[in-house]
Amino acid sequence: MNNTISELHISTTRWRTLANSLAMSLALSSKSVAMSLVMLAILYAAAASDALGNEAIVKDALASESLANETDQQCSRNAHYSIYLNGIHTGEMTRTEHWQGKSAVVTSNSEASILGIGTQYQQRAELSWSDATNEWLTDEFHQQVSGFRSRDMQVTFDDAGRQSRVDIDGDVDTYVSKELPLRDVDTLAIQIREHLLQGRQQFALVRQASDGIEPYQFYVQQKQTVTLAPWGELTLIPVEQTGDEDVTYYFAADMDYQLIKARYHGIILKGLIELDSYSSSCEPSSVK
Repeated sequence: MNNTISELHISTTRWRTLANSLAMSLALSSKSVAMSLVMLAILYAAAASDALGNEAIVKDALASESLANETDQQCSRNAHYSIYLNGIHTGEMTRTEHWQGKSAVVTSNSEASILGIGTQYQQRAELSWSDATNEWLTDEFHQQVSGFRSRDMQVTFDDAGRQSRVDIDGDVDTYVSKELPLRDVDTLAIQIREHLLQGRQQFALVRQASDGIEPYQFYVQQKQTVTLAPWGELTLIPVEQTGDEDVTYYFAADMDYQLIKARYHGIILKGLIELDSYSSSCEPSSVK
């Protein structure tokens, strides 16, 4: 990790300051801080869906085609992430993808807690490639949350993702997006990477949340060269997300555009997700 000694040393004064910040955030926001952390972890982890396999770094990745053009291979990917809030380690995230050609089942598990505030998150999402619209679409997903904002949420999609049926603990709502498909967080982040592989510099996507639909705008920034353990020197491509949450994702061009880290830009709370380990039985995809 890239924390300095001063960041890792948590003084009594800092705990008191952090506690006050958390209390203020809980008072000002209708969403719990803990729930925001776990959702942030899912968003960050999801974008790492198409990293390289067991080889951590490939300096000379061949450009040929995006993930959408892969053959009907069966394979799986596994990732582990750490979650940080204001420099303090607050949780862990594990994520597994099972791929069958142009469709996948993605399962995510996350736990985050600080100062006694905690929540657990589990999700199973099914997604597939649409030949009609040339994009990744969510077929359905099932989300379970315990702790703060506990819920059992099941969602299905129709009309090429433009319509959704959301069942939360037996209460059913329907949503419609006229211009863009609705997606869960996993499929949304996979589509982010697809746009990046296609060379897009800006684009819009819409996420299906528990109580509404959330539109986001994404802007690709200039490349950065950094040194990150244990991978060494990497060329990172920042992608800025604006909307309900302001987030910056950092994709490593040298690692098949894997997401290395992401930052949540809150007014009071600053979030960070970093990749700890990764394994895969899938063939690497590459840039067009």
